[in-house]
Amino acid sequence: MSDTSARLFRLLSLLQAPREWPGPELAARLHVSERTVRNDVQRLRDLGYPVNATRGSVGGYRLASGTAMPPLLLDDDEAVAVAVSLRTASGGEVAGLDESSVRALTKLQQVLPARLRGQVEALGAATSRAEPWRRRQAPVDGSLLALLAGAAGAREVVRFGYADHAGAGSERRVEPYRLVTLGQRWYLVAFDVHRDDWRTFRVDRVREARSVGHRFRARDLPSEDVAAWVAQKTRQVLHRSTATVRVAAPAAEVQGRLGHWVEGTVETSRPDSCVVRLAGPSVTGTAFWLGTLGHEFEVLEPPELLDAVRDLGERYARAAGASGGGGGAAALGRARRDGPRAPAR
Repeated sequence: MSDTSARLFRLLSLLQAPREWPGPELAARLHVSERTVRNDVQRLRDLGYPVNATRGSVGGYRLASGTAMPPLLLDDDEAVAVAVSLRTASGGEVAGLDESSVRALTKLQQVLPARLRGQVEALGAATSRAEPWRRRQAPVDGSLLALLAGAAGAREVVRFGYADHAGAGSERRVEPYRLVTLGQRWYLVAFDVHRDDWRTFRVDRVREARSVGHRFRARDLPSEDVAAWVAQKTRQVLHRSTATVRVAAPAAEVQGRLGHWVEGTVETSRPDSCVVRLAGPSVTGTAFWLGTLGHEFEVLEPPELLDAVRDLGERYARAAGASGGGGGAAALGRARRDGPRAPAR
């Protein structure tokens, strides 16, 4: 392929992105002058490609929308990226996506140049996908995602049945705005008409969704970063229980051991101790994680955590006694002496 033809191919590939391309930026991408860019744009127009140009500080070049276009053009890096994504990205979170990905990958590999096909096949042969350690969620119906996305784009009100975390069902009427992926789950960000407030809905709990045919006027989103907003709401659900403890260890060490269990900051009280605010799904879970620290600690609040620590210590003591450790009372004494403890307030 000649240098000019290769450059035109690259220019056309860039122009297929849905954005304005300023002349200087195109020139920098193609390593040519702005005059060459203008000449190449004219060559594309002569070949029948509808390249529009706008003037001004925010102007530039772009392909006309709504026009029948030739087959999709991808450069080498883009073609490999798409093939690798099709091979590795689908993990069963969307029903039927695995099969669709295989079909799309097969079609793409048939038209890839030999040098790129070899790279993709070699990567596929050398790659294995491990199942996630946690329980896999039920896959989301792809048609349901399409319905919700279409309703959000058309600003159409949607009704559906919804089951909360306790399994209680309700009928919802919402204005859909965004779909957000978090981990292996899909969430719908919508304005709940009956509750007059913003809500996040796990899509795998949505049933019998349908558009009611009514349009709605767009509202300001609850946050500029909707994905971060969903993540925050999810953490609030997972971290229902909060606690404050004083740990007999340096703050840096405690921070490294607790990771995402630490909510807020770890405050240094003395060089060899710190005060930590914890968050978890339950006081029992927090008591367990405190036991993994390997350091003395004192429960400051709430009292329920102190009870959970005592209950956990007693269970360990009974287990040690049942294993021939010299009796429950002696085992409890060793557990308090050798492991973390929570002194009474």
